[in-house]
Amino acid sequence: MPSESERTGNKRVRALVTGGAIRLGRAIALALAEAGMDVAIGYHRSSSEARRTVADLERRGVRAVAIRADLTRPGAAARLVERAATALGGLEVLVNSAAAFRRTPFGSITSDQYDEFLALNLRAPLFCVQAAVELMRRDGGHVVNVGDAAADRPLPGYIPYAVSKAGLVALTRNLAVALRSRRVAVNCVAPGPVLRPRGFPRDRWHTLTRNRTVSLGDVAAAVVFFATCPRSITGQTVAIDLERPTDFMGGLPMPPKPPQRSTGPG
Repeated sequence: MPSESERTGNKRVRALVTGGAIRLGRAIALALAEAGMDVAIGYHRSSSEARRTVADLERRGVRAVAIRADLTRPGAAARLVERAATALGGLEVLVNSAAAFRRTPFGSITSDQYDEFLALNLRAPLFCVQAAVELMRRDGGHVVNVGDAAADRPLPGYIPYAVSKAGLVALTRNLAVALRSRRVAVNCVAPGPVLRPRGFPRDRWHTLTRNRTVSLGDVAAAVVFFATCPRSITGQTVAIDLERPTDFMGGLPMPPKPPQRSTGPG
């Protein structure tokens, strides 16, 4: 069976990771480079971190570029995708990793806050995909959305965030059907707690997570899988969550293991 690079006729597959300069996005970008892909990263304010990430990507022997974009602004998503494709010479993989997360108590939520979460966490992925699909017209490609394992659970202190991440799961399913005929696979990796958010009290983080966090490597490995898998695997949302194990291929909770039958004397 031909490899992805052979199918695209290029030496390396080309990927864009939004929010790829820091934290989880950076880990995903580095993992894609380790898998042999040229990588463009989108960033907003993290310019020094973006330069460091590009240098680390290049040390892995791939082409890398950092592109600044404020994805809350209309039109910014399409421009980011187009600039990434121009810099790399094409695009086969899109990872929508950029996201906003912070506490928003119900009584103090403002219209601007709600719009910001929806713009970055849900609208930007849609329009990044819309632009990327035009570039994937000939050979197809892969889209991986980064969700949240808690998207289907109540998060009353984070309502705009929770709505945006639940919407991302629905977006994944709908895009998978809409783009199947174009040979673009669309899947979602939904991690549990990974890194303590900036400004989040350390003691509260330990209480909430019970010191059980998902590793960056596990999440990045799942993204690499969906960035390279057969395109018939599409529309899946997989939770990478220590509290709720999943069946990797189906994204469904695994049944409990049956009790072991005793072989000794009764």
